[in-house]
Amino acid sequence: MNFGVLRERTAFENRVAVTPPVVRQLAEHGNTVWVEAGAGDGAMFRDEEYVRAGAHIAYSPAEVTHRAEIVLKVSVPTLEELDQCPTGAVLMAFYHMAVASRRLLERLVGRSITAIGYEVIQADDGRLPVLAAISEIAGQMTVPVAMHLLRSSSGGRGILLGGSPGVPPAHVVILGAGVVGTWAARTAVAAGARVTVLDVDTEKLRRLLEHLPNLSTALADPDTVAARVAEADVLIGAVLVAGRKTPHVVSRQMVEQMRPGSVIIDVAIDQGGCVETSRPTTLAQPSFVHHGVVHYCVPNLTSDVARSASIALAQALLPFLLEISQKKLEGTLRQRSDLARGVYTHAGWCVCPSLAEALGIPCRRLEELLQARAAG
Repeated sequence: MNFGVLRERTAFENRVAVTPPVVRQLAEHGNTVWVEAGAGDGAMFRDEEYVRAGAHIAYSPAEVTHRAEIVLKVSVPTLEELDQCPTGAVLMAFYHMAVASRRLLERLVGRSITAIGYEVIQADDGRLPVLAAISEIAGQMTVPVAMHLLRSSSGGRGILLGGSPGVPPAHVVILGAGVVGTWAARTAVAAGARVTVLDVDTEKLRRLLEHLPNLSTALADPDTVAARVAEADVLIGAVLVAGRKTPHVVSRQMVEQMRPGSVIIDVAIDQGGCVETSRPTTLAQPSFVHHGVVHYCVPNLTSDVARSASIALAQALLPFLLEISQKKLEGTLRQRSDLARGVYTHAGWCVCPSLAEALGIPCRRLEELLQARAAG
């Protein structure tokens, strides 16, 4: 099978979907991999490394999309990139369709592109195996970001996250005990912070306490959220509703009750954000201040550790790519419900009911389309 890897053109996107070691494994299984020139530069993977691993270098995105049966990238494709894809192409990426434009979905459907979103590939037990690989890194990154933003020179409260003898540590409040929240909690506890984690699921909180007995937990009812937000030095938003826009768990009024110089890191911003005052920022200008509170809302924050994030993403994708290469895409979709759940559009139809409902567009079941194509 022919796989293609596109170079990212979104500003401040340094990650790459496939690394040279993963190229080598794909090639060893009889596949051909086309990598656009410079695709790995932002993550410090050079074209020469891809060639040594068995890849072929392509010199334009059109060459990649027309040679490959499966095209891989990181950030949501632009309309221009979709226009370069042949009708019926297969394109895998982080789409975050819950906050994407209607025009994007219309273009995918109009060009009969099979769009597979890494963020909604979901196992039967609810795990999100590809998203989790990036979320583990994002959770760890929140703590050094918080350390920086708490400094006086950053507009923060001028306090040390872990404290020192006779000096109390910062209070870190984490909304959500999923993958991001768990790794943020682990890193914050290790840094010496006082940590409180809130979630609506007591089982998640119980599992977290088994590994981190030194933190505090609470159920995330509105009154408790308001009380903990008001006393937080650092608030980390790690709320996720898979495939849907994140609800505003923290209202504007709650933010305005926080102390001046407090910090909000809204990791959920790629799905709309869980804090009402959040808005997307970039790595060039990652933060802003609202009512004295510093907000950090970078949707692709793991792009700042592009090499590590690329390795994690590529490793998470590899089992799916190897199976697709053996059974072809539609054969794999028939047998793997986790990958099938990641499909947004296929054969000129939206196949994601929640997305179709949100946008008021027609929807077909993926199983019906696969059966029809098999019968035809």
